Amino acid sequence: MASRTWEETKSASKSPHHESSSKHAEAGVDRPMATIRDDDERLLARIGYKQELRREFTRWSTVSYAISILGVLGSVPATFGSPIMAGGPATAVWCWFIGSFMAMCIASSVAELVSAYPTAGGMYFVTKHVVPPEHVAIWAWIVGWCNFLGQTAGVSSVAYTVSQMMLAAASMNSTFEDGSYSFSPNALQTVLLAVALLCVMGVICSLTTKALHKIVLWFAPINILASISICIALLVLTPEKQSAKWVFTNVTDGSGWGSRGFSFLLGFLSVAWTMTDYDGTTHMSEETRDAAIRGPLAIRLAVVVSGVIGWMLTITFCFCMSDFDGILASPTGLPAAQIFLNAGGRTGGTVMWFWVILIQFFTGCSAMLADTRMTYAFARDNALPFSRFWSNVNAYTHTPVNAVWLVVLTSAALLCIGIGSTQSVVAIFNITAPALDLSYIAVIIAHLVYEHRVKFIEGPYTLGKWGKPVNIVAISWVSFISVVLFFPTIKPVTAANMSVIEFLECILRVKA
Repeated sequence: MASRTWEETKSASKSPHHESSSKHAEAGVDRPMATIRDDDERLLARIGYKQELRREFTRWSTVSYAISILGVLGSVPATFGSPIMAGGPATAVWCWFIGSFMAMCIASSVAELVSAYPTAGGMYFVTKHVVPPEHVAIWAWIVGWCNFLGQTAGVSSVAYTVSQMMLAAASMNSTFEDGSYSFSPNALQTVLLAVALLCVMGVICSLTTKALHKIVLWFAPINILASISICIALLVLTPEKQSAKWVFTNVTDGSGWGSRGFSFLLGFLSVAWTMTDYDGTTHMSEETRDAAIRGPLAIRLAVVVSGVIGWMLTITFCFCMSDFDGILASPTGLPAAQIFLNAGGRTGGTVMWFWVILIQFFTGCSAMLADTRMTYAFARDNALPFSRFWSNVNAYTHTPVNAVWLVVLTSAALLCIGIGSTQSVVAIFNITAPALDLSYIAVIIAHLVYEHRVKFIEGPYTLGKWGKPVNIVAISWVSFISVVLFFPTIKPVTAANMSVIEFLECILRVKA
């Protein structure tokens, strides 16, 4: 029955919707016109679920949410140091440009699949309809847990980053003597503040869907306007700027791997960390009107907008790196923060940095929303311990409040690793984006491999004849770049920069 979902639902609901009221009057039939909400609820019912959440997200709040979950103004400054240190300014600029196009391929492939089955489960639920029945259980279990753990680690990483940014702001405004600031936050302070931020995000995510719609509606406009304003301010206030030739052509081997080409590839860390969680918008499907259309549209539009803004920010930062070595060695620990300080001084730099922190906080709220809805869907299918409790919908807010606080607790537990080892928790956060992307392409691969055995009924958004080529590009790109990003960004390899690959290699050598 689920394989006929879209066609049956639309034919059943659109026929009365498109009949004129005069025809109803002539026939003497007194019945209400079918609405978009009717379509959404009928589609969900045919998929096999009852409508429990309130559909309050509109076209614009859905687009705003999709843009905010990528949060370029918060993510680009946080990750700008990696490509700059690895391969110089041209690496940062062109990696973002190329990575944005590849992100569009992944996002388009995800959007096509979730358009057919717009549920809070996202890609986890789509798995059921792209693999043979005998393989559904294992595929759905693996994809579901990878998605849940990956998103939860992502929420933790954003909270941790916001904490670092807030403490960096405090450090920037402390006394500066002998090349360092008087206030230097320690690991415990960073983790405790991050846990407090998680609790604030949890309170926001526990609100009614209508309240969330009103809040999220402002996320994207603030993100876009603040990004443009900061770029203008930096270019005007920075006294000496780098040349266009230096910005667009200077590639270095800052990684120590002895190859500019490989150092360039390591520069994709910034765009890979920012441009992910594409199916986050899909997890809000059961709270979105006309989700099968608006969700995929929002996903693709968000990648376009974020790609342009992210490239604009990256280019601006590179032009403003007048003291390249000094900025990389910034006592703030973040090259972007030093760029803000150099341009606006302590006051101006702090004001600009405030907007970066705010946008990153928005990103954290959006990421937690997606994670909580996925958790709710996962528990609804009895895939978690105590599933009945976690899938419960609060009678007052009509939102999965229990699932919200499960995510808060799990994320906080993960953050506690940072008290004992900052390197360990950062290493976990660094593999979050590749892990999520790999979970997406696993479903895309299954769709291509089993397309002759499993009939897939497309939704309203489809790539048509471009579907297979775009899918293949997305799979190839994620497979390639995931391997690259598991390497440490600096050589020689030490305990602080060792990645998963080196760790496993050491284990194998010991066993041998």
